[in-house]
Amino acid sequence: MAQAAVIDKAERGDQLRREGVIIRTWDLMKTYVMGDQTIHAVAGIDIEIKKGEYVAIMGPSGSGKSTLMNLIGCLDSPSAGLYYLNGNLVSDMDDDELARIRNKEIGFVFQTFNLLARATALHNVELPLIYAGVSSQQRVEMAKAALKEVDLQERMLHKPSELSGGQRQRVAIARALVNHPSLLLADEPTGALDTATGNDIMALFAKLHKEGNTIVLVTHEHDIALHAHRIIHIRDGKVEKDEAVSK
Repeated sequence: MAQAAVIDKAERGDQLRREGVIIRTWDLMKTYVMGDQTIHAVAGIDIEIKKGEYVAIMGPSGSGKSTLMNLIGCLDSPSAGLYYLNGNLVSDMDDDELARIRNKEIGFVFQTFNLLARATALHNVELPLIYAGVSSQQRVEMAKAALKEVDLQERMLHKPSELSGGQRQRVAIARALVNHPSLLLADEPTGALDTATGNDIMALFAKLHKEGNTIVLVTHEHDIALHAHRIIHIRDGKVEKDEAVSK
């Protein structure tokens, strides 16, 4: 019986991959026990995101959207439920397997950029390729191509302290793109930027989406969410509303 269940899960993953589904969750849950209190941060979420979609996950502080992002990004494991990422059942994986799938399938863009201060833009972009075991010469070529993709090839030998906030975020986006992930996951990517620079970054995401990248944007700002083509509203750990954005 157990063997049949394993085969069934594998077949389901193959089917999702054939259908072009990048993210699929069933009754996804994350529960924290704090003293005598149980907190249901994610309380049974079913979502499906297909290849090439541009989706915003939106909700107020405490809604569960950050916990959901950590689950989608394989930074944490669910307490219950199923999560398939590009046909891989990641909800059944251990920490080492999650780290491998994270590096292969997901490109992260964070609000605070998370760049190495003493490294050049080029070296910062190379980092995921070092972890993936890519050769030195190939790493440099791939990193240069990713920086060109975000219009930052002229600044590749500059360190973060020599770059503006918008340029630092472009380096972070290039780093997220460099290993051609299945999913670009952006957490409040304009949160540390002024409005004009933030708009430039959102224009870059629009360009990347048009080129075929699958993007999931996590934000609490409605005007930022409107740049996506679909908004999933999270409240109290559940999907409150899932709507298309009129363009």
